[in-house]
Formats: sequence, C-alpha cells, structure tokens
Amino acid sequence: MLSKPPLDRRLKTLIIGRARNPFDSSVFHNIALIALFAWVGLGADALSSSSYGPEEAFLALGKHTYLAIFVIIGIAITIFVISASYSQIVELFPTGGGGYLVASKLLSPYFGMLSGCALLIDYMLTITISIASGADAVFSFLPAPLHSLKLEFTVLIILILILMNLRGVKESIVPLVPIFALFLITHVFALTYALVRHSMNFPVIAQNTISDFHTVTLEMGLTGMLFLILHSYSMGAGTYTGIEAVSNAMPILREPKVQTAKRTMRYMAISLAFMVFGLMSAYILYNVSPESGKTLNAVLFQDIAGEWGNGWGNYFVLVTLVSEAALLFVAAQTGFLGGPRVLANMAIDRWVPTKFSTLSDRFVTQNGVIIMGGAAAVLMLFTQGSVRFLVVLYSISVFITFLLSQSGMVRYWWNSRRRIQKWQQKLLISSVGMGLTAFILVSVIVVKFNEGGWITLLMTGGLIGIVIVIKRHYDHTSQLLKKLNTIVADARSSGGIRDIIKRETPARFDPHAKTAVLLVNGFNGLGLHALSSIFKLFGGIYKNFVFVQIGVIDTDVFKGVEEIENLQTKVKKEVEQYVKLIEKYGYHGEAMTSIGTDVVEEIVRLAPNILERFPNAVFFGGQIVFPNGSILSRWLHNYTVFASQRRLYSQGTPFIILPIKVGS
Repeated sequence: MLSKPPLDRRLKTLIIGRARNPFDSSVFHNIALIALFAWVGLGADALSSSSYGPEEAFLALGKHTYLAIFVIIGIAITIFVISASYSQIVELFPTGGGGYLVASKLLSPYFGMLSGCALLIDYMLTITISIASGADAVFSFLPAPLHSLKLEFTVLIILILILMNLRGVKESIVPLVPIFALFLITHVFALTYALVRHSMNFPVIAQNTISDFHTVTLEMGLTGMLFLILHSYSMGAGTYTGIEAVSNAMPILREPKVQTAKRTMRYMAISLAFMVFGLMSAYILYNVSPESGKTLNAVLFQDIAGEWGNGWGNYFVLVTLVSEAALLFVAAQTGFLGGPRVLANMAIDRWVPTKFSTLSDRFVTQNGVIIMGGAAAVLMLFTQGSVRFLVVLYSISVFITFLLSQSGMVRYWWNSRRRIQKWQQKLLISSVGMGLTAFILVSVIVVKFNEGGWITLLMTGGLIGIVIVIKRHYDHTSQLLKKLNTIVADARSSGGIRDIIKRETPARFDPHAKTAVLLVNGFNGLGLHALSSIFKLFGGIYKNFVFVQIGVIDTDVFKGVEEIENLQTKVKKEVEQYVKLIEKYGYHGEAMTSIGTDVVEEIVRLAPNILERFPNAVFFGGQIVFPNGSILSRWLHNYTVFASQRRLYSQGTPFIILPIKVGS
C-alpha cells in the first residue's frame, strides 16, 4: 500500500498544482501563450492606462481642449513607432530578453543592467498602481464604512495574484479573459457610438482646432503653444507601458514565437491607439470637464448613456466602469509576467542572486513571482495605496528602458548597414523611436521630479547599487573558483592526482563493499577536491564510487525539448569523466544522473535506488568555504549539500559534508 505524501506536499498540490514533466513534449505547447492570451496578460497594462493616461494628457491642456487633436496624433504615432521598433527587436532576439538583453548585447553589460533595474522598478509599480487604482474604482461603488478596508483588500488581491502566477502563466491569465473581453466590448461600443453619432461635428472640431491654435499662438507665442502640446503629450506617457513586455516575455509565447509576438504587439498597438483616439476625441465631442469625485471617463460614459435615457443606459455605465476597474487588476499581470523574467535574465548574468533563474516543478520562476509581489505589497503599504502618489512615480523607469533599447537598435542598424538590406528603413524607425522616447523621458522627469518623481530615480539608483555589489561578489567568487579548478587539468593529464588517490589493485566487483556516493556539479575543481578529501580522510576503505549529478532545468534551459535533451547529454558526459578517472586507479565507478528543477528532490528520489544496489553506501558532498564568510555569501549561494544532508539524514542515510576552502 502506497503511503500518502506529506501534508505540506498535498497542500502545495492542491493550491499550486501537480508537478509537470519536463520530458513531456506537449508541456511547452500547453503552457505557452497564443497571441490572444498574451494580449490579455501583457496588453492589459497598456489598455488599462486608458483609465488615467488620456485623462492626464487632456487635462494638461487646460481650457485649450481642441489642441488635443495634435496630442492624439502624436500619441498614436508614438504607439505605432514603438511597436514597430519592438517588432524589429523580437526578430533580432527571438529567444527574448527585452530591454535588458538588447541594451546588454548592443550597448554594454552595464547599460543592460541599468535597463534591467529600471524595468524591475517599473514592473513593481505596474503591480502596485494597477491594484491600487482598481481598488479605488471598486470601493467607489461600496458604502463609506467599508472604505477603511481598502488597503487590506489591495494586499489580498496581490496575494491572490501571487498564488495564481505560482500555478503557471496560462493558469493565471485564462480566468481573466472574460474581464478583458468585457472591457473591450463596452468601451469599443461606447466610443464607436460616440464617434459615429457625432461624426457630423468633425468639420466644426477642425475649425475650432485651427481657431484654438491661433488663439494660443497669439497669447503664448509659437514656442508657448508647442510647449503646451508637448507637455500634454508627455503627461500621457503612461499610455505606452506594456509594449516592451512582449519582447521580454518571448519564452512563454507559443511557437512560432516571433510571429506570435508580432501579432500580440499588433493587437496591442491597434487597440491602444483606438482607445486613446476614441477617448480623447469623445472628450472633445461631449465637451467633457472634470467633476468632483469622478474620472473623465465616468463623466464621458454618463454623457453618452444619457442620450439613451435613464433605463439600461445607467446599467451600461455601471458595467463599463466596473470592467475598467477589473481590468486594472488584470493589468497587474504584466508586472508578474515581465518582472520575474527580467530577474531570471539578470540572474543568469550574475547581477542578482542565481536563485531567481530557477524554476518550480510547475516551470514557474517562483522566486521572481514572490519577490515582485512582495515588493509591490510593501510599496502598497508604504504609500497607503495612494494612486495620486503612485502615478507620480510611474512611467519614468520604463522610458529609461525604451531609450536604451532604441539606442542599441540604432547602433546595431548603423553598424550592420553593409550586410542588411533595407537598413535605412529599419534605422529610421529606431531613430524616430529613440528621439520620441528621449523627449518623453526628459519631459516626464522634469515635470514629475519635484512632485515625487525623484523617489523613482532614487529607487532605481539604490537597486543599481545593490546589483553592482552582487555582481562584484560573483566575479570575485569566480576568480577564487578558477584557482580551485587548476586541479582539473592535473586530473586530465597522464599523472592525474595520483599523489592523493591511493591506487588499488582491480578486484571482483562487490556491491556490498563500502561505497562512497559523491554529489558533483560538473567535472570541476570542487568535485575533484571533494574526491581527494575522501581519500585524505578515509584512505582507500571505499572500493566503490558512485558519482551523482543533477542537471538543473532553469530559465536558460527551459526553452524547448531539444535544450533539455542537450542538458541531459552534457550532464552524462561530465559525470562519466569521474568514472573514468576512478577506474584508472583500480576502483569500481558508476554514474547516476537526473534532470529536474529541484536538485534536492532529485537526490532524495535517487537515494533509495543507490542504497538498494550499494547497501553500505555513505553520501558525500563538497561545500565551498569562503575565506571571509559573510551574510552576502550565505545569501547569494545555494547550500544544496546542507539541504540534501537534512533530507537524507531524516531517512537514516549517512551524509558527510566535505569543506573545500577557497582562496587560501
């Protein structure tokens, strides 16, 4: 009779879901997003900005509302230019990476780090402001006594989204599709009605726009008029966030990834441009003006529904505004999808702890999901969920990434002009994108700096300082390990490490003889020093050696079945080198390998089979000891051998940790 799994394992399965099989060829297809779902998960951030982006731009014009026509044109052009530029980026970087990888590869690793830090701050703010705005909208429909629970409600929503994302990308998006669809249906219907119903007024609007243009020019001069339009244009900067997330999320898109990404961005660009054009045009058509306690969208939809009578029109307004509020919660998904992916890419390059590149058994970057959600919850509590304050912090960081990405592409097209056809067209798109994003970035910083925008820059600067310290630590560790790895060349030479390993006369294989099971991670200095330590401490009492290596499926590997098979081949090749080495000295050697997301779980799974074959086995694991151990070194390095020892110890299996000191 099979024993039940532990209670914590059963709870995890119930909440998060069952582990997935990496060798199932359909797993990549099942968890990847088609363009529609990607549009929901990534495009909701951009579409939700229609709740505040167009309003900010429109109100910045003051009484000169007809100048909004120029702002609409500018915003629409910017949307399509940025989208076209990122379509070029996904072609050049089909495996993903977004602004971080583009800046790292095309400019320099440090520019990539700057882009990555800015993106992380932006994604954290995306989660926070989206949920805070959604909560404001929801509680505006609830009785006043319940408003004191709003902050607790926002934290609860963050926790729910964390759990949904720990289950998987698709599982976190599919339940949100109805909300997204309801938002689109209600808004497209209302705005189409408004534009068609008042289409006869377009000539009048054109005349009033020309009149307003001349009036402002006389009052403020041509420079003042241009400044007013450009100020309004820059205040709508939040409208463009979300487009970058598509290039960053390439690994989770359905094959063919490039075509899926382009289709997703096309959906995003068209829907976003329509929403901005429709809303700001309708503001003009209905002469919308601010009302206390209401957004411009609420005033607009009430004016539109007012033409239908007080019957079902009121219900339509309610449903439309509720869908707006709900979409803001959906928009938080962009932060949960993009943030962990940026962390994973930076972890591979050692800018952040390597644990952020690991995957759960659901193939989710769970550490990234938890840290992004946790950071958003802390920021929510710190700001008390104030949308007014969060809006000031928002949209600065993403334009740092936009600018660096466009600059990198400009440099690439120019350097590649002799070998790429139509490079002039590609260069033009990236150059225009670079100019627009540079202008918006400078404008937003200038406008928002004294209002609190300096906090965003301070947060980004603080994060940059932290990742530089982490990178230096990993670089220093790498230098120490290079010294440790000098033994590898000796082991591969004819002499090997004969002064340490005691030569044994080959005898008949006896599985009941004393057996050393050594956990290794590649044919390297750590493994060879651990092997030599066994002989130093115990002489030649162990006659059998079993070398165990686990291939870790992380974000760098989890791109397809072929990459996983390559990992499996590499692991077997490395561990076989230990077997050949030990057999050269007359001992019996065997290799055992496994592939998975959790090293400890795989070791525990293999242990019973090893003990069944070798009853007198003792497990060994080498652990690096740094010359100056610190909290930083303990935090940045995984101590897998200690976790393995605890698990095997609880099962009555002997496990000895061999300290390997480096830097001495």
